[in-house]
Amino acid sequence: MSLSILNLQSDVVELTRDICDIESVSGNETRLADAIEAALLKYPHLEVLRDGDAIVARTNLGRKTRVVIAGHIDTVPVADNLPVQLLSMEREQVLWGRGTVDMKAGVAVQLKLAAELSEPNVDVTWIFYDHEEVEASLNGLGRLSRNHPDLLDASFAVLCEPTAAFVEGGCNGTMRAELRFSGVKAHSARPWMGKNAIHSAAEALNILSSYEPAEELVDGLVYRESLNAVLISGGIATNVIPDETVITVNYRFAPNKNHVAAEAHLRELFAGINLTVTDFADGARPGLDLPEAAAFVAATQTTPRPKYGWTDVARFSALGIPAVNFGPGDPNKAHADDENVPCSQIYFCESALRKWLTN
Repeated sequence: MSLSILNLQSDVVELTRDICDIESVSGNETRLADAIEAALLKYPHLEVLRDGDAIVARTNLGRKTRVVIAGHIDTVPVADNLPVQLLSMEREQVLWGRGTVDMKAGVAVQLKLAAELSEPNVDVTWIFYDHEEVEASLNGLGRLSRNHPDLLDASFAVLCEPTAAFVEGGCNGTMRAELRFSGVKAHSARPWMGKNAIHSAAEALNILSSYEPAEELVDGLVYRESLNAVLISGGIATNVIPDETVITVNYRFAPNKNHVAAEAHLRELFAGINLTVTDFADGARPGLDLPEAAAFVAATQTTPRPKYGWTDVARFSALGIPAVNFGPGDPNKAHADDENVPCSQIYFCESALRKWLTN
């Protein structure tokens, strides 16, 4: 397969289109990674390194501060939405197709600025990583943090995930847990001979239905927590009293808590109920009190919002690096068959990041 050519001097919307048309479903990022690496190697102000299909390009100007600007290059599977099309929708030009929102428009902004900004006001580490859309063990940013932790060393980070061109600070953490209820099987015609495990789950469901989620102020942003039952199972037949029921709950907790505090809260809330934590990921503080963050918010001229979902900014937080999400595209359109990004948002994000790095 011949090497795809990317022109980093082209218009950022056209560059987005070119990147999207290099199909890179998770596990198939090599062709795009090769193109990104070849394009960046043309710029002498950048040191370019590679780990698998993750490409890192950084300036080494001896600035007092270093920031990381990162984005993933993989997408979810294509759904008859490639090649990308330029369309007019609701009186606005949009790029329509897989990857336009999540998150190759953000990657295009990164690439164009990495190429053109040879003298940024801070040293910048540009990261383009693989395997974000699949299980966490394969995540390219996680692999970089294990193999080359020095490459992620910075005082602040920006993840170019789609935020509709608003700053979304940090992210909530997430925890899943199973609530298990035991009973005794019996024929449903003689239920007094057994114990109904589904009925025993009523206590937990009542707790959930009356739960009032906390709102926590973290670095100037108010994070709304949530706790919900997301799965329930129990019973083996319509004429058998069930002897086991399992409710899976998902707790989204503010980034001023870690998973230890989150688990303690669940155990206190469901005291006396058999609870097993099955999965968790800590959140990330936005660090909006830092000078770098304040300058970033000023450059974007937007009012920061909290990120309620989990993103890879949490990986930076785990390394002690405050981070925000900022990129073109409505996150509600991510993974959709009609995925599309307004061209105006791509230009806005390019301009805002350029202003932040050169002002």
